Amino acid sequence: MTLKRHRGLTEQAATAAVDQACRMLRLPTIRAQFPELAEAAARDQMSYRGFLAEVLMAECDDRARRRSERRIKAAQFPREKSIRAFDFDANANIDAAVIHTLATCEWVKKGLPLCLIGDSGTGKSHLLIALGTEAAMAGFRVRYTLATKLVEAADEKILTKTIARYGRVDLLCIDELGYMELDRRGAELLVQVLTEREEKNSVAIASNESFGGWTRTFTDPRLCAAIVDRLTFGGNIIETGTESYRLAQTRAQQQATT
Repeated sequence: MTLKRHRGLTEQAATAAVDQACRMLRLPTIRAQFPELAEAAARDQMSYRGFLAEVLMAECDDRARRRSERRIKAAQFPREKSIRAFDFDANANIDAAVIHTLATCEWVKKGLPLCLIGDSGTGKSHLLIALGTEAAMAGFRVRYTLATKLVEAADEKILTKTIARYGRVDLLCIDELGYMELDRRGAELLVQVLTEREEKNSVAIASNESFGGWTRTFTDPRLCAAIVDRLTFGGNIIETGTESYRLAQTRAQQQATT
């Protein structure tokens, strides 16, 4: 199907032609926003080139937004978290400048690891998801998983596929590492996943155990040392502390009501 080109179209005919062309070219944003953009262009006496740039940039911006949304959805985060929503005043252990620097995603671009270590309620999972979201918005492929879910894959006899799947993404976020003891098979799977990604793609983990306590999580000392080595070499370590700000907020609310 081809569109007939006519000069001197009425406003109504021109609008209909734009609508039809946008359908054929798959330009949903221009199709939706064209009447409003055309009115604004006429009001501001915009040049033809300026108006064309305006409608094309609107389409590009909306496509970028939709791509970001698809990457965030593909990451399979359990909930929405953002750096803007993080309360840095509630946790003095976390340097806001460091977190905002990490949000630029240079470490993801370089394939470096990130470790968030601290007790429950100190914000490590919030930051893990928020930084993963920033990476997805910046154009990186991200995947979130619980450590237990990652290890469960080893029992499904799909070890090669599991390693390949987690090896393809630019940033792998592993949450709740250290909440349960991993046997040798689970630790070996984790080592293989980390080895596949080493110095190529980033891994970010959140753990409630300090590195000294990881010997309780990984029963094999040699595997434990290998995992710690791969997660710390050249990377960033953020210690979120031991005092739960969630618990502090709950107590403050209770005191306020009483």
